Amino acid sequence: MLVLAIDTALQSCAAAVLDTESERCLAKKSLLMQRGHAEALMPLIAEMMREAAVDYPQLERIAVTVGPGSFTGLRVGISAARGIGLAANKPVVGVTTLAAYAAPVIGAGGEEPVIVAIDARHDHVYSQTFSSDGTTLIRPAIASIDETFRAARFGALRFVGDAAQLLADRWPPQFEPPASIDPQPAPGIEWVAWIGATSDPAIATPRPYYLRAPDAKTKAELAQR
Repeated sequence: MLVLAIDTALQSCAAAVLDTESERCLAKKSLLMQRGHAEALMPLIAEMMREAAVDYPQLERIAVTVGPGSFTGLRVGISAARGIGLAANKPVVGVTTLAAYAAPVIGAGGEEPVIVAIDARHDHVYSQTFSSDGTTLIRPAIASIDETFRAARFGALRFVGDAAQLLADRWPPQFEPPASIDPQPAPGIEWVAWIGATSDPAIATPRPYYLRAPDAKTKAELAQR
């Protein structure tokens, strides 16, 4: 399966083409940025597709990060993925940034659970805690940093996400210290592709996954209420 993956949810504008049969990315590109995703994304995808030597009709699926993350960034990526999917008549699946962050840490093995922390500002994080086999121990939520301390009951944790270091710095000394800390600014685009390849398009829909109300809604989002 050839999967086009797109991520504009956080501090990266990224795209990749994954060939699941050869188990490798044919090409991938990523630019660190906090703003300007709308202008950068389509040229980046076009250049990446040329490097991969893949035409859009050859794609079998499009995967896109759906959040939580930047409201504006999410809309850019999801709109692009939907447009490409519509033009190429291919299914589009949504991948949460929380799952994409956790996937490589879980895939690396280890017995410790994984806590993902994404900066939601104002002393809050988007967070989810996974067991070492990838099942959810604490459901996705936006919470104050102090509220995430409840994950300490699972013992030493592996921290990942753009707020991983922030959370680790605030971790109370009476709890077991982090087993590892990986403060990536954005999830690896290849993991977005792998999760997208294994997701069910009927369930993993390409809709924004905010975990809190956005500051402004599009007409389409208002109509879904």
